[in-house]
Amino acid sequence: MTEPFPSPAAGGAPTAADEPYEKRWLALGVIAMTVLLVILDATIVNIALPAVTADLGISAASQQWIVTAYTLTFGGFLLLGGRIADFWGRKRTYLVGAAGFAVASALGGIAQNEAMLFGARALQGVFGALLAPASLALLTVLFTDPKERAKAFGVYGAIAGGGSAVGLLLGGVLTEYADWRWCFWVNLPVALLAIVLAVPIVPESKAPGDTSYDIPGAVLVTLGLGAVVYGFTRVAEASQTNAAEAAAANAQAAAQGAPALVTPESGWTDGLAWVFIVGGLLLVALFVLLELRTRNPLLPMRIVLDRNRGGAYLTSTLVGAGLIGAFFFLSLYFQQVLGYEPVMAGLASLPTTLGVFVSAGASSALLPRVGPKPLMVLGGFLAAAGLFTLSLVGLDTGFWTLPFPGQLLLGLGLGFTFVPLSNLALVGAGQHDAGAASAMLNATQQVGASIGTAVLASLSVAAISTYTADALTSGADPRDPAVGLAAQVEGYTTAFTWAAALLVLGALVAAVLIKATKEDLPAEGDAVVHVG
Repeated sequence: MTEPFPSPAAGGAPTAADEPYEKRWLALGVIAMTVLLVILDATIVNIALPAVTADLGISAASQQWIVTAYTLTFGGFLLLGGRIADFWGRKRTYLVGAAGFAVASALGGIAQNEAMLFGARALQGVFGALLAPASLALLTVLFTDPKERAKAFGVYGAIAGGGSAVGLLLGGVLTEYADWRWCFWVNLPVALLAIVLAVPIVPESKAPGDTSYDIPGAVLVTLGLGAVVYGFTRVAEASQTNAAEAAAANAQAAAQGAPALVTPESGWTDGLAWVFIVGGLLLVALFVLLELRTRNPLLPMRIVLDRNRGGAYLTSTLVGAGLIGAFFFLSLYFQQVLGYEPVMAGLASLPTTLGVFVSAGASSALLPRVGPKPLMVLGGFLAAAGLFTLSLVGLDTGFWTLPFPGQLLLGLGLGFTFVPLSNLALVGAGQHDAGAASAMLNATQQVGASIGTAVLASLSVAAISTYTADALTSGADPRDPAVGLAAQVEGYTTAFTWAAALLVLGALVAAVLIKATKEDLPAEGDAVVHVG
């Protein structure tokens, strides 16, 4: 029989006698605004990359840092940000994170050179690492009634699952009809409005008990996670750069009438990437050993070692790794193969968001009735089916034939996955550890995304190389654009297939590890946590 989750009182907060915070639904609306900001910023700049690099004169070798500077600091500082939220105050951390994010966005919008832009993106990541766990922790302590919490996490799940696609659309619209700088400036009014509304509406809450900081642990895990994220990012970038160089060499050789059979090296041959990956993993291992011996650890091991939460975090890592294949490669397919303009590519990505909104609402209603496990397993298989459908696209596939149903299935699966996943990863963590538990959820998604990018990019490049070599060996004309496009499609569909496999694995992990049922969610008597 499964051990039930501890009630919120396990964290030391008073329960039962207190009334729920009356403005909690208004607070949810405010928090949702800034959660969307953090999710959007991971993708909104992607479509603007060509315009940004051209305007600021950023080299092809350096342009990766427009994305990497953000993901590196965001992923590295998440666990520290979660503990700061717990100990310093979740509302205070939320306000500082939102204000800092706005300032960093303003700096990015006025950037005059690559150093200023990279610095602004790094600052966005730092303040995002404060904002994201504080936001999720606030939801955890505001909503403890099972039905209300399910609805609140339904909103969060819809944003987490659909925000990336919205970011692609918004980035395309702003880049095509305004200026790439608005991809940064659009954050300002939203962040400022959230701050103004949060001051009177969002209540403060802090962790009870010992609130001393684990400085050695913070240093180790920040450096460790940052190194791991950077190492895998180098693998992905090396794979893409090597593929581009091989394609250019083949084109030049073809123009000169020479045999064109240059195949790119795998990104996994980048020795420096392995130094960062292995070094980062060693630092994380040292961090775990330290946490087991520290009186008030940055990440209490009871958070991770609980079977249900551990299963949720592992599922989150796999979903994060597979999900990146959908948005990154699908955007390339729409623009480079089907020839969509940035705005059309963004619009074409919206079926995923539609599916998320539908299933997140359904999931929030079903969660208190059936528990988290069935929904997570169903969601994983639905999302995998969506990605497998996308793996069947070709050079001239009609949008409504495969991309639309594939994305709709993907979105439905993500909604059914994210809502119970977010709930399960945080329920029972207690008032003392709400920020740390939410930061761990964000960290697993971020690390999963960086690993997924590296793995799927290298698999895609390998598929492109094999297809190109086979085509040229068979006598295809290397100057024929159709050969290159067909090779790209082969790469994208290979990435979709492996991404689907990652999501199936995530569903199986949820099926095997997660034992929580609806009875393990907070009971009505445990439903109230005092905040103020």
